[in-house]
Amino acid sequence: MTRPPLVITMGDPAGIGPEIVAKAFAAGKAPDCVVAGSPSVMKRAVQLAGADLAIRETASFEEGRPEPGVINVLPVSQDAECVPLGKVSAAGGRAAFEAVITAIDLAKTGRASGIVTAPINKEALFSAGLTYPGHTEILAECAGVERVAMMLANDEIRTVLVTIHLSLHDAIKSADFSAQMDAIRLAQSACLDLGIAAPRIAVAGLNPHAGEGGLFGREEIEIISPAINAARAEGIDVTGPWPGDTVFMAARRGKFDVVVAQYHDQGLIPVKYLGVETGVNITLGLPFVRTSPDHGTAFDIAGQGVADAASLSTAIAYAHRLAATRRTSEEAA
Repeated sequence: MTRPPLVITMGDPAGIGPEIVAKAFAAGKAPDCVVAGSPSVMKRAVQLAGADLAIRETASFEEGRPEPGVINVLPVSQDAECVPLGKVSAAGGRAAFEAVITAIDLAKTGRASGIVTAPINKEALFSAGLTYPGHTEILAECAGVERVAMMLANDEIRTVLVTIHLSLHDAIKSADFSAQMDAIRLAQSACLDLGIAAPRIAVAGLNPHAGEGGLFGREEIEIISPAINAARAEGIDVTGPWPGDTVFMAARRGKFDVVVAQYHDQGLIPVKYLGVETGVNITLGLPFVRTSPDHGTAFDIAGQGVADAASLSTAIAYAHRLAATRRTSEEAA
């Protein structure tokens, strides 16, 4: 069976999202993709990118048949047309949100094989009265799932987060036994979807030196180790807790396929240090595929034509790969 196209959201129209989308199409890195966004914003982006591309406004997602030299755009917002580049605005936040909601509906109903999201700006969302910390929370709410996890991946390491957009104080409280188990299980299933037949999972400790036997905290003893033991009883190859300052080096050298990190910065700093150009964000636990580039809206360079589309192109490739795996599994069932 032929898979339906992916849907790419344009992101905040004031940021680099539309530009990198245009560049991905121009480089041939966006096969079988339709953009949810504003045709006029995408026309501006094509001009910024210096690309020889035509914008085709479609009346429906299904009309967006892929064609070389053409970006099919499903219009989802009128607010985007008046948004100035490089500035936070309620109109920009609202337009970005509407594109995401449209994409979610397409993916939930099976009309799109997955979602690739260009960056949104949290301040712009809040300006529009949309109190979401980011894409992940919007996706979870609209998909009707309670537990999701973020996987950040590049060519060298992968990490799955136990907690995501929380203060460090709240993250520590939220990294309970249930959250540990969810993250470990989602890390296992994500690796299988990526074609890793026997995933080797490492769990990072929360405290320095993974607690040093209780000297620097007892979360490793009372919460994390029991979750690891329970996951091992389920047949998952998971070890730890490992010190957070060394476990990523071991993963990079090939000892582990994925690291479960306890909080946002513990997991994201190692991946982003290796370069956001090749990093990709994958949301785990959703009933559909979602990926995104590993960077933000970059308002400071918006409109200059210098944005790098490499991370978005990688996100598109991952989405195609994951969608193909899911389709194969569904057909086998």
